[in-house]
Amino acid sequence: MPAGANLSVTDQRRAARHPVDHNVIAEHHVRGDVPLHISNISAHGFMVDNARDLARGDRLMVRLPVIGLIEAYVIWTRDTRAGLQFERIIRADDFAQLIDNLHANPRLRHP
Repeated sequence: MPAGANLSVTDQRRAARHPVDHNVIAEHHVRGDVPLHISNISAHGFMVDNARDLARGDRLMVRLPVIGLIEAYVIWTRDTRAGLQFERIIRADDFAQLIDNLHANPRLRHP
């Protein structure tokens, strides 16, 4: 039986994305700690803009405010950017709290 991530992007690209400026240290199952910069996030996943060594299908563990530790899979890569899908959809109330926490920077707040 094949192993690996069940990578599904059905309709998830349309999820509302919120611009953020958040650095995390992700745990890669082979390479160990990987510093990442999250530039946008949705309840389904996030995009990083410094993904030089990530490849489609890579599995990472990230710790986010409010959410805690959550697994994410690389869905796509292009140049130094990558899109990752969470192992599960974040609950709406938790996601709203996460956005409030990440938007502590007034430049990122929407009017």
